[in-house]
Amino acid sequence: MTLFIKEVTSEQPIQILETILIQMDGVERALVDTEDGEVKVTYNDDQITQEQIIARIRHHGLHPIG
Repeated sequence: MTLFIKEVTSEQPIQILETILIQMDGVERALVDTEDGEVKVTYNDDQITQEQIIARIRHHGLHPIG
């Protein structure tokens, strides 16, 4: 899954996002491009849905588009 999150172009929001994603069961990997806020998330869809990931990111004040 690829999302764009405008806030993840500096260190603090990136750390927040990585912490959020790492704590979620089923998320295997997240790669962040700091230049444009592109986030690529690899996850196990038997454990978690794309909608759950997006909802969790939004809950923490970030605004994913994707």
